[in-house]
Amino acid sequence: MKISSEQLTLVNRQIDALVTAGSFYGKKLKEAGITGVHSEEEFEELPFSEKADLRDAYPLGLMTAPEEEIVRIHSSSGTTGLPVIIPYTAKDVDDWAIMFARCYEMAGITKKDRIQITPGYGLWTAGIGFQLGCEKLGAMAIPMGPGNTEKQLQMMMDLKSTVLCSTSSYALLLAEEIAKRGIRDRIHLKKGIIGSERWGETMRRRIHDELGIELYDIYGLTEIYGPGIGINCDKGTAMHYWDDYIYIEIIDPETLKPVPDGEMGEIVITTLVKEGAPLIRYRTHDLSRIVPGECPCGCKHPRLDIIMGRTDDMMKIKGVNVFPSQIEEVLKHFPETSSEYQIRISHLDGKDTMRLYVETNGSVNFADLSERIAVAVKSKIGFTPIVKVVELGVLPRSEKKTKRVIDERFQ
Repeated sequence: MKISSEQLTLVNRQIDALVTAGSFYGKKLKEAGITGVHSEEEFEELPFSEKADLRDAYPLGLMTAPEEEIVRIHSSSGTTGLPVIIPYTAKDVDDWAIMFARCYEMAGITKKDRIQITPGYGLWTAGIGFQLGCEKLGAMAIPMGPGNTEKQLQMMMDLKSTVLCSTSSYALLLAEEIAKRGIRDRIHLKKGIIGSERWGETMRRRIHDELGIELYDIYGLTEIYGPGIGINCDKGTAMHYWDDYIYIEIIDPETLKPVPDGEMGEIVITTLVKEGAPLIRYRTHDLSRIVPGECPCGCKHPRLDIIMGRTDDMMKIKGVNVFPSQIEEVLKHFPETSSEYQIRISHLDGKDTMRLYVETNGSVNFADLSERIAVAVKSKIGFTPIVKVVELGVLPRSEKKTKRVIDERFQ
């Protein structure tokens, strides 16, 4: 998508605010002598911002609005270093709520719905983001938070929840528990708003079939408000994103140059009106593409395809670059397997070994299925993994995000 003149005007306002505040990015701009941009070409010359920059700004180096205007902070998990602290003004919080309410409306959710919110609350943006949008829409929020599956199901039945908000991993866990307990006829869910982790076609189909609900992909990240900056409509899996609040580019992660619409690359986001911690050309490391053309649903907001993975999802095994999405692509052609798999990589006797654990329903010959999957994976990635087929339910389930890859080489 080409950046419009209106968006360029908003970018220049952000540049002014960042330089005036002297934040990390403002200093970058000042050192480069940049006071504004007047064309797409000039915009594409602006420096990127990265997660490392945001960590270096810890704790409040990202704050761009005056402190008396900051009403809240949110934070990334900080599992791989210092957390990233994102300050929000009252307008930022309201803008986020407006975007999230649009997401609910795009999914056909109304004030009459009862929305069960299972992602975590607190510093993480997920739970409170789902709730903000729900309240802005005027629907009934059921703020459960994560875990306590027994209570989740009790509330779901007693309050007749119509919408489930969760990670795909937890939606699958709930679907399996509902089937185990034989309570499907007491569940009133119609829609699921799923975010926070990438999920494959097989998992999507399982959740849809087992819960009998329409599923919607919601997109967002802590650094850019949180979830709610985009969602798919009922005409496909591509997500409409709110280009009056954010500008999205897709770049080649190697050359760092923008690629044409329709081509896969890394998502780079610029916040157009954020006050507390505006970001310009923020590298998300998420992989997707802009879907060209108009959507049959009639919505004029541009579309982003499903998230295919992350640049840092890549595993280098035996000198070959491997992505989890490649494994999912192979497994979806084996109807005997469930959506759950796990990759374990180890280094034994001087060489890398990849073990692939796959669940099946138990009605097949495990040895034969292992062999067929190993052959299919080799034709996809170039080497043969050790495939272990296990019974349905053996692999761990998660109330948050499922860990698919365990690299034991660095443990």
